[in-house]
Amino acid sequence: MNTLICGSMAFDTIMVFKDQFKKHILPEQIHILNVAFLVPEMRREYGGCAGNIAYNLHLLGGKPLIMATVGDDFAPYARRLEKLNIAQTHIRHVPDSYTGQAFITTDLDDNQITAFHPGAMGFSEQNKVADASGVTLGIVSPDGRTGMIEHAEQFVDAGIPFVFDPGQGMPMFSGPDLLRFIDQATYVTVNDYEAKLLEEKTGKTLSEIAKSVTALIVTLGADGSLIYTDGKKIAIPTPKPAAIVDPTGCGDAYRAGLMYGIQRGWAWETTGRLASLMGSIKIASRGGQNHAPTREEIMTQFKQHFGSSITL
Repeated sequence: MNTLICGSMAFDTIMVFKDQFKKHILPEQIHILNVAFLVPEMRREYGGCAGNIAYNLHLLGGKPLIMATVGDDFAPYARRLEKLNIAQTHIRHVPDSYTGQAFITTDLDDNQITAFHPGAMGFSEQNKVADASGVTLGIVSPDGRTGMIEHAEQFVDAGIPFVFDPGQGMPMFSGPDLLRFIDQATYVTVNDYEAKLLEEKTGKTLSEIAKSVTALIVTLGADGSLIYTDGKKIAIPTPKPAAIVDPTGCGDAYRAGLMYGIQRGWAWETTGRLASLMGSIKIASRGGQNHAPTREEIMTQFKQHFGSSITL
């Protein structure tokens, strides 16, 4: 049962400014802003929604197929995927482009200034869902606008159920665009902020949106998540994490758990709890792909937090 993950692959360059931005950005002078920040700490992480989801699904023992477009600088990421034994069959190289890049500068108050270069993501429509074989579930996560639209249509044409995960890509779409995605999708997943934006853009309440799909999943951070399905609203708790280190990629870890449970036909309560546990495990590590629990450790933690057992 292959899971096709359509979305971005990216490098996240994270820098730490050992001061406060507010001391160096003068509000009355912002129209002539010209500042430089010394950043003695810097790290580069492997990221992108497709990369993060695939990594977590692989940890669970799933079979992720990444469908993404990348640039000339992708070689280190490719070597990592090869080492992890994650298939690269549908990762397309776009010549004379960069892989998606996020440059994030954080100050001592945890404020962030981010610049994002989409690079090869802008060519995501070059990939076609029909090129992948043995796919029984898919996801359309943040990617190039045209690619997201076409991949949703291609999942429908292929008769493959899929998750619509607009994420940071939501501002690219109008209300009618989003309603079209919802009509096509089998499942929709958003965080609480995105849920409000989805309501505003579509003019529909979450309960109304839920009637158009098998399930609408809304994550609430430390407050857990809600799964709207069959006219019910199922509350899913969030296990207490070992530490709160970095929320980057927690949503992607959650989605991996979600898709694993869907693939196996689990009850929504079990699926949601696995998804929530994956997010809780991830937040204790920096970056989106530095946590590495074994399947046995995940099963043990599930038993400890929820009092019931699962088999991965």
